[in-house]
Order: sequence, then structure tokens, then C-alpha cells
Amino acid sequence: MAAHKPRPLSPHLQVYKPQLTSAMSIFHRITGIGLALGLPVFVLWLLLLAGDQPTYDKFIKIAHTLPAQLALLGWTWAFFYHLCTGIRHLLWDAGHFLKIKDVYKTGYIALAVSTALTVYVAYQYLWVAS
Repeated sequence: MAAHKPRPLSPHLQVYKPQLTSAMSIFHRITGIGLALGLPVFVLWLLLLAGDQPTYDKFIKIAHTLPAQLALLGWTWAFFYHLCTGIRHLLWDAGHFLKIKDVYKTGYIALAVSTALTVYVAYQYLWVAS
């Protein structure tokens, strides 16, 4: 009997060439994790908002640091990206945009809309509200 190499149990990321669809699927999962990790910060903000003014002012001072602002920008993009790709999945579940051409088109639309909404929110926060 000839020795044989064990076959992989299932296809793996190393087997396939990266595509927009696979990258977006991975980013959807990553943004979901990022949103879950950001949720305690949001809950803390709500608790401090209901608390005393000096403690809230300390939180706001920290929130205005560059690392916190970058994290907030990332969470904002993650929120809009996750929202857009979630809507895209709901449309697929309803039987729409299932042709490969449409899958790619809606992928690019989701990327563009999530980025545009993030830029809009950052613009409103950084320039209009200042």
C-alpha cells in the first residue's frame, strides 16, 4: 500500500486567491468583533453621562486624545461598514443581487457608502461642531 498525504479536512484560506467577497466577509466578522469591543466604552460613556459632571469631564478629556479619536473613527467606520454589509446580506437573503456581477457591485457600494458616511460624520464632528 502506497503512503499518501493527508488531505485537508476543508478548504483553507491558503488554498484560495483573495477576492473582494472573501475579504469583505472577513472584514464583516472583524468589524463585528470591533463593535463588540467598543460597546463597553459606549456603555461607560452612557453611565458617566448620567453621573456627575467632573467624572464626565475627565472622560471627555480622554476621549479627545489622538488615540481615542482614532479609535472612535475606526469604530465609526466599523459601524457603517457592518451596517452596509448587513443590509447587503439581508438583500441576498431576500433573493436579490445574487449574480456575481451584482455581488461585486454591491460590495463596492457597501465600501463606498460606509467610507462616505464615516467621512461625513468626521467632518460634522471635527469641523462643523467645532
